[in-house]
Amino acid sequence: MSEWGLIAEWIGATTGEPFRIQRNRPIGGGCINTAAALSDGRRAFFVKLNTPERLGMFEAESEGLAALAAARAIRVPAPLGTGVAAHRSFLVMELLDLGGRLDGALAGRQLAELHRVSAERFGWHRDNTIGSTPQSNTPCDDWVDFWREHRLGPQLAIAAANGYGGRLLTAGERLMGRLEALIGHRPPPSILHGDLWGGNIGATPDGQPVIFDPAVYHGDRETDLAMTELFGGFGSAFQAAYREAWPLDPDYAIRKILYNLYHILNHLNLFGGGYLSQSQAMIERLLAETG
Repeated sequence: MSEWGLIAEWIGATTGEPFRIQRNRPIGGGCINTAAALSDGRRAFFVKLNTPERLGMFEAESEGLAALAAARAIRVPAPLGTGVAAHRSFLVMELLDLGGRLDGALAGRQLAELHRVSAERFGWHRDNTIGSTPQSNTPCDDWVDFWREHRLGPQLAIAAANGYGGRLLTAGERLMGRLEALIGHRPPPSILHGDLWGGNIGATPDGQPVIFDPAVYHGDRETDLAMTELFGGFGSAFQAAYREAWPLDPDYAIRKILYNLYHILNHLNLFGGGYLSQSQAMIERLLAETG
């Protein structure tokens, strides 16, 4: 039986209702997984596929979607589950029509509501990935330590292993010693989407915001907000509504650079040297802020 036939059987067994594929529509746009929309003419599901070794990535994503859904703040596609079929790992979730126009103000308020859901410690109960890069979420009581040991440090180590040492690594090591001063506050461990760029938010036809493709953990809410400003796509109404719902202090302007450095370093490690000068410039800017 083909992988699609096995997945259809799995959907039927999981939902308790037979599922026979009448339409299999490939969906593009991803650089890590292949994806398709499956329909039996009455029900439809979104399916991601990868190699069997990536099953853990899908399991973490499924658990992340469930955690975000449990917060009851902003909509996510409901995960059905994961498995392996004919040498392909898969993740099946609710198929949503995301052809609507995003209500930015509503999305801003809902993200602030999501961030008010907090935990006792930073991190999460399992590791996951940021893109295809492993992301350590070992629980930690101190946010500065967490950011040093599980975010910035690992990305700098990967960059060095990829041949981007020298100036970048020297400046990065100096930066690691100044994180206490740069972060400068003790945030609550908010639940985070973790990878909230413009490509990971959409809207249903009635304008209801939907976030997806998460890299969930508990951390400073400003990390999510910083990424919404990194590549654009969220708009001024979103930013104003978030700040009205939960104001930010002036030091966010500097922390935003630090938090987005993690993602730019990850892009350097995933996509190559085109992000080297940007990474170096961000580190130099942060070092200048601390004298």
